[in-house]
Amino acid sequence: MSKTTKASEIRKYALDKIEAEVKAAQRSLFDLRSQAVTEKIADTSQFKKLRKEIARLRTEARARTLTTASAATAGRKNAP
Repeated sequence: MSKTTKASEIRKYALDKIEAEVKAAQRSLFDLRSQAVTEKIADTSQFKKLRKEIARLRTEARARTLTTASAATAGRKNAP
């Protein structure tokens, strides 16, 4: 992911695409950390941008799982 994705765009993604984007962003962050050890990085703000991107994606994925879980238990009287 070269450019940060807005939350409104992430909401349009399917859950599979969100998971794939998280993996890609994590891989990019790993590669960036490896570069930081072996060579000088010109733009160190990429660390923060990638971490925030991962957080945005994970937040949306978690919200979807909670929504589906609450919808599944909505019909039960004594839901745990």
